[in-house]
Amino acid sequence: MSRPDVDQLLVREAWLLDHQRLDEWLGLFTDDAVYWVPLQMDQAEPFTMASLIYDDRRLLEIRVRQTQHPRAHARVPAPRTVHQVTNVQVVADDGRELTVTSSLVMVEYRKERQRVWGGLVEHRLRRTDGGLRIAAKRVDLVNSESELCGIACLF
Repeated sequence: MSRPDVDQLLVREAWLLDHQRLDEWLGLFTDDAVYWVPLQMDQAEPFTMASLIYDDRRLLEIRVRQTQHPRAHARVPAPRTVHQVTNVQVVADDGRELTVTSSLVMVEYRKERQRVWGGLVEHRLRRTDGGLRIAAKRVDLVNSESELCGIACLF
């Protein structure tokens, strides 16, 4: 896989999220994938302290189904988002998986309120017969330790 393949996957992921194509977004993840938004910047692992989000593939599927459910009143209206992914770097490649870091700025509009989220992102991308897939995604929000007033979007 080449650097353009990595860039293409990250851009595709952002586009799917911004267009609420969450089933297709889920399809980018491996069956053993983990989606993690730590509570603290530089948090070493998710098991000894709280996280904002820590989902394995099954919980991620449930999160998406809840988001799409017509009676999920806490998520109505669905947020409109624009994800901007920059500063993409491949920092490790063991032949099977790549570790990729990037910066994320996401604008969310919901209930007549606009919020800007910023974060440092790490993807672990796995080579498969079908191309690169996401084996793990970690999003360190720059304001993770502040009052967040409910997160209704996916980073």
